[in-house]
Amino acid sequence: MTALDMARAPASAQPLRYLYSAACWGVAAGAWLLWHGSDALLSRWALPTLVLVHLFTLGVMANAMLGSLLQFLPVAAGSPLRRGGWAYGVHAALNLGLLLFVPGMLLAHAGLLYAAACLLAGSLSTFAALALIALLRGAGLRLLRIGIGLALAALVATVALGAALAALLLGHAALPVSLVDLHAASGTLGWMLMLVVSVGSITLPMFQGTRPVPPAWLRGWMALALLGLCGGAIGLRHGAGLPLAAGVAAPGLAFMLASLWLQARARHRRNPSLLAFWALGTLLLGAACALLLARARADTAVLIGALAIGGGFPLLMTGMQLEITGFITWLDLRMRCPRGIRIPGVDRLLPERDKRLSLYLHATAALALTAAALFPVLATLAALALIAAYLSTLRALLRCRRRAIGFLAATH
Repeated sequence: MTALDMARAPASAQPLRYLYSAACWGVAAGAWLLWHGSDALLSRWALPTLVLVHLFTLGVMANAMLGSLLQFLPVAAGSPLRRGGWAYGVHAALNLGLLLFVPGMLLAHAGLLYAAACLLAGSLSTFAALALIALLRGAGLRLLRIGIGLALAALVATVALGAALAALLLGHAALPVSLVDLHAASGTLGWMLMLVVSVGSITLPMFQGTRPVPPAWLRGWMALALLGLCGGAIGLRHGAGLPLAAGVAAPGLAFMLASLWLQARARHRRNPSLLAFWALGTLLLGAACALLLARARADTAVLIGALAIGGGFPLLMTGMQLEITGFITWLDLRMRCPRGIRIPGVDRLLPERDKRLSLYLHATAALALTAAALFPVLATLAALALIAAYLSTLRALLRCRRRAIGFLAATH
């Protein structure tokens, strides 16, 4: 088990504002789908669909992942980040950039899109650079730091590809449309799944009671993912899309099988809601990867996106988001209270019933969104389910904070 360095934890306000923002953007994604209805689920190239995808990837997932890394790097990975208020600036730039991106796309406004691209690229690149420096200087588990470093490098590549595509959209560059697929693969496999796998090698045993992940498995999976991305990029350059599809799907399926196997053989199972979040998320990601391998028609892209970006990744990250928020709040109480005062445990600050309600609503939303990708007439139902799910998560996070504030008020 990795030793946790509590003394190096950042001020709780830094990661928590990212985690709260992730839930707010989930509500916004549901509202966007409610507004545009089936138009957002007909084609991967439709403007409402592009905005919906980025509400999930930049709003929900980027906020959740950056907020989690702010806590995880110094406490669990032995890689303390630079002190100071830069994390607040990155948060503001990231979320303001996305706020400008939505009307910029809706109105096809070049000025708004340019400003959004600068803010988004600048904030994500700044975070990645500072985190990579911390990893290079860190003293935590080497393989863990390598995995997180690879994820951050993929984030930089994803940002660069996104900026190139923004230039294409604004008419400032002539680039092949196949860069869209590489942008998506770099973001989903290289950034999101690489980070989930790397961090999961610590959090699966810690929070779910599984056996430790064998280092050979982790090294092999990283090599498979890198090979898939590099081979896929070479294939795209020669006009072949199958190598990239296979390169993304193979590591995704391997992750699903290994994760479910570890869960099934857990010696001391705990956190049942997190177990269910993780299991359902991995199953949906596996289904998306299987469909990616088998697809014969381009219109399955919306279904693949619904399974992975609307369901699988958000389930994995929401489950961990709830656990991390409870832990951060508990740690903040521990730092604030004098010695001798018994503080409430994580399970009292964020009880299982709140997690379970969020689990049920997120599972319903993921299945409803998948059904709507198959039958777009169900888009309104899926939108309402998404809004309810993310409101329940935001409620759980805020109730956790309110319990902590109430405890502090009672002890002073």
